[in-house]
Amino acid sequence: MTLEQLLATALPIIQAPMAGAQGSAMAIAVSNAGGLGSLPCAMLTPDAMVAEIQAIRAGTDKPFNLNFFCHAEPPPDPARESAWRALLAPYYLEFGLDPAASASGPARAPFSAAIADLVETFRPPVVSFHFGLPAPDLLARVKSWGARVLSSATTVEEALWLEAAGVDAVIAQGYEAGGHRGMFLDDDLATQAGTFALVRQVVQAVRIPVIAAGGIADHPGVAAARALGAAGVQAGSAYLLCPEATISAIHRAALSAPSARRSCVTNLFSGRPARGIVNRLIAEHGPINPAAPAFPLASAALAPLRAAAEAQGRGDFSPLWCGQHPPRFPGLDAAAVTRALAGQA
Repeated sequence: MTLEQLLATALPIIQAPMAGAQGSAMAIAVSNAGGLGSLPCAMLTPDAMVAEIQAIRAGTDKPFNLNFFCHAEPPPDPARESAWRALLAPYYLEFGLDPAASASGPARAPFSAAIADLVETFRPPVVSFHFGLPAPDLLARVKSWGARVLSSATTVEEALWLEAAGVDAVIAQGYEAGGHRGMFLDDDLATQAGTFALVRQVVQAVRIPVIAAGGIADHPGVAAARALGAAGVQAGSAYLLCPEATISAIHRAALSAPSARRSCVTNLFSGRPARGIVNRLIAEHGPINPAAPAFPLASAALAPLRAAAEAQGRGDFSPLWCGQHPPRFPGLDAAAVTRALAGQA
């Protein structure tokens, strides 16, 4: 079975769900262009999630993907939080902020029975997960809707685990990928392989379709991934300069600058490894710093600094997510990028 048959799409192109960087408008545009549009749900409130899914249902009759995180919520760690705030204290003073002030970063909720209750009425055609899979009973519930299930693997071992758990296709996320690493069996970054090395090994290891992700931003990249056996590709950074993207002007400027070619994997912005453009915080304290609280707690203390710096037109404390292949299609909308990735333009 081809990926197009599995997902009921015209093209083997999946738009990567990018939490905080897009909403329903991008998903609708990609799905209507023949790809699989995706809605990142992990940072949405229940009401916002329902509204966005309703918007997708109203905007397209094509298949779409709802994406959820599967992380375990960490217990409080006052000592680590104190160390993190001590590290950030000089920046608070620089911007005239109170280091003792409480702050809250964007919430990131793992998939749960309550979320399943909200989603079930919509019967989404495709559901994807990041950081593994939900509990077996929740996964069985999703599959009972008739949804195709996808999840990210960053190693061959993770791909085999996902296949054994019953996913319909595995997303092989190479080290080049922007945003959060999907790693869930091991937190050792030394296990992480580049996209093409990973894709070829996963294709040889599993019997289900493999979707290549990471550093693929144009049609030659898509063709190369498929030559290695990938059934299709998932692209994210390629869409970040589209008008449908909801990123800040500061993030857009960074993606368009030569510095976009200098990215790294860092835990500073959320507590979990993720690839973004190197900025002041990374240069001075990263990329990997043990003081950063566990995911997703690191973002809370950064929120006031991010707001203060962005008010001055600076992205010093902003997560400027981007893969190792920055966007190649400035000015194109998401539908046109989808067609370009597929070699139709």
